[in-house]
Amino acid sequence: MIILKILGIAALIAVIFFVVTFTVYFFNLDMKLTAALEPLFLKHYDKIKRDKHL
Repeated sequence: MIILKILGIAALIAVIFFVVTFTVYFFNLDMKLTAALEPLFLKHYDKIKRDKHL
């Protein structure tokens, strides 16, 4: 009885995980977040000192 309950909870977690990841994939939310954060990334990487001697 307890094993069925554990398997049911595991299956529910797997379905929720699938729905969340599919939603992120379908609406391309990962790249939208990256595009929104790009100015912060650029500001950070523009401050890094680089050795320009080749």
